[in-house]
Amino acid sequence: MVKVIVITGTSKGLGRYLAEYYLESGCKVAGCSRSDASIEYDNYRHYTLDVADEESVVKMVKDVARDWGRIDVLINSAGVASMNHVILTPLNSLKAVMDTNFTGTFLFTRETAKVMINQRWGRIVNISTVAVPLSLEGESLYVASKSAIEAFTKVVAKELAPYNITVNAVGAAPMKTALLRTVPEQKINRILDMMAIPRVAEFRDVSNVVDFFIKQESDFITGQVVYLGGVG
Repeated sequence: MVKVIVITGTSKGLGRYLAEYYLESGCKVAGCSRSDASIEYDNYRHYTLDVADEESVVKMVKDVARDWGRIDVLINSAGVASMNHVILTPLNSLKAVMDTNFTGTFLFTRETAKVMINQRWGRIVNISTVAVPLSLEGESLYVASKSAIEAFTKVVAKELAPYNITVNAVGAAPMKTALLRTVPEQKINRILDMMAIPRVAEFRDVSNVVDFFIKQESDFITGQVVYLGGVG
């Protein structure tokens, strides 16, 4: 049976990589972003939306479930960061970061869970960051939003476990994305020095953990956060 996967934030970076990775694996993928589609595959469907817009999220999930018959996997990959000292952080940054990172994760989890409960099976994977356990200075909003995702992951894992739905998270290390290019090299090196394996993560490092979480045989693994690079 072909897996149906919903992935948020598929216009670039990790989200786009994951979409193409699972499309190459023979899955059907429904993706979304605020920008138009940047992926062209027969089994790919794109929705242009804001992940914090409840009406749009509800419509997308209903469309995918109706047209493809099921939703097997949700990967909440959409995310933004804000890097400022707390006293230099404007209030609108709080709304922007929390809307995309946490509200989007909440809405997609809630809506896809409804589909998965009906089919009595599902896998949900959220993307967090090693910035949470490292308590990185200058990233208070980003860390707060991802901490919320981790707490959410653990509680929802218990709520959905009776329906054979697992909910886990990957704590990604700094990756080669457009965001990383804006971070001073000195700060990147400081983060790497705090990791047991001091290197920048590759997208495949994330997909490797996601592969494990969404396997049929991983039905006894839920409510977990796996940090990359030996951080914990």
